[in-house]
Amino acid sequence: MKKTFKLIDLDCANCAAKMETAIKKLPGVTDASVSFMAQKMTIEAEDVDAVMKDVVKCCKKVEPDCEIVL
Repeated sequence: MKKTFKLIDLDCANCAAKMETAIKKLPGVTDASVSFMAQKMTIEAEDVDAVMKDVVKCCKKVEPDCEIVL
């Protein structure tokens, strides 16, 4: 299953790359992409809803001001 989420206040492309790398390492996530230019994140996992809690944690560690519109 693949889902796309809007990001609010993602400040730099480097942070987007760090988020993407961290999310890809999470158990249950098969693929992820974070676009700084589009301010969007796409997560591919067997159960996206189950991994979103960990995804939000990863994003907050990298960019505390960034908000994911669920």
